[in-house]
Amino acid sequence: MPIGDLGPELAVLLTAVATLLAAMALPQRLHAVCAALAAVGLAVAAVLALGQAGASRYTFSGTFALDGATMASRLLILGLTALVLPLAPGWLATDRRHGEFYAMLLFSTLGAMAMAGAADLMQLVIGVLLSSVTGYVLAAYHRDWHISLEAGMKYFLLGALANALLVFGVVLILGMAGTTDYGELAGTLPDDALTLTGLALVVIGLLFKLGAVPGHAWVPDVAEGAPVPAAAFLTVVPKIAAAVALARVVTLVPVDGAPLRALVAVAAALTMTLGNLGALWQDDVRRLLGWSSVSQSGYALMAVAVLGTVPTAAPALLAFLGVYGLGNVAAFAVVAYLRGRTDRADYTGLLGASPVAFAVLALAFLSFVGIPPLGGFLGKFALFRATIEGGLGWLALVAAANSVLSLFYYLRVIGPAMRADRAGAVATLGRMPLVAAVGAAILVVLAAPLIWQPLWAALPLAVLP
Repeated sequence: MPIGDLGPELAVLLTAVATLLAAMALPQRLHAVCAALAAVGLAVAAVLALGQAGASRYTFSGTFALDGATMASRLLILGLTALVLPLAPGWLATDRRHGEFYAMLLFSTLGAMAMAGAADLMQLVIGVLLSSVTGYVLAAYHRDWHISLEAGMKYFLLGALANALLVFGVVLILGMAGTTDYGELAGTLPDDALTLTGLALVVIGLLFKLGAVPGHAWVPDVAEGAPVPAAAFLTVVPKIAAAVALARVVTLVPVDGAPLRALVAVAAALTMTLGNLGALWQDDVRRLLGWSSVSQSGYALMAVAVLGTVPTAAPALLAFLGVYGLGNVAAFAVVAYLRGRTDRADYTGLLGASPVAFAVLALAFLSFVGIPPLGGFLGKFALFRATIEGGLGWLALVAAANSVLSLFYYLRVIGPAMRADRAGAVATLGRMPLVAAVGAAILVVLAAPLIWQPLWAALPLAVLP
């Protein structure tokens, strides 16, 4: 196996270790240097990932897939993590473990990359566990803030159950099929009750990482209680990895085989509906973003439910996750810029107090709804098209109704923010979060028809089993 096949992952790993050592050696006032070091490592990893464009093979003794889905997910994970970095220096400036935060962020990024490229169930377990363990730490990073500890504990308890179910499902599949290798499992899975139970348990474990029903309950608590940089990361990056990992598992089963895609379709409908209903009357903006993240997971599952039936399902999934991730980071960056204000009333008059922050927040929310010509519209259009072509018209109708419903709770924030009730400037955390917010928002806007078609055509669409 050429060592370069795992170059991006190794770059992230070595940067995480270097960042940890730098945090141990540097005085606290210089811990922001660790953010720059992490950014350099992410950039190197992205360059190495781009160097593998067009690859389509298994590597690392057949446990890791180098294909279009791996490349796209690598770039999304690395890019969104890089956008989260500017949120942390101001937020954690007084935390004596400031530098270690970046190391933990990079280890969690590595877990997500391992999960997205897994081509073996045991490799999948390793990626999920690395992503989960580091995620618990990130969620509870404010040890002197009870709401952060509560978020971390809820995330840990639910994660322990979900990960145990995942491992038990892998054991059942191994026992019945005699292998955990995707290449050997594809199309040859035994059609018996124990194997189907194992597949269902693996799906449930991945739905937890995706923040989807029935493993969704941690998302609003983490969005509210975790440090804002950690919340922005945890509501986006593990979701991308889990969606790609779930896509690979679903493709192991023939379309006319076990009803795995039907299970995913039902989970999609329940997830988007419950997420939107949970966000409907939220007065805490961070919890609103958490419930919104749950609903967005439901939309992503639409593409997974029709994988293998239409060729546009894989690119629709990747494109939607990309534009959603940008919008979510932009929204959390505004929250960080406003010093973590969470009450909806705090956003009244935001247009007059900080027009740029208002513009970014409004763009992010409208992109979530799917208002044209923003990237969110194009992402949802791709999902709806693939879902209808895949014969799940009822699911597309449920998604359309949920999109209309979601407009209500986003407008509950945007509407008062446009009022002229607030005079003068607001206290902010500094320019770095706003720069990240503006950057993410610009990318959301640029995902317009002008560049969408070339981007779509350039996306390597293969998803190896």
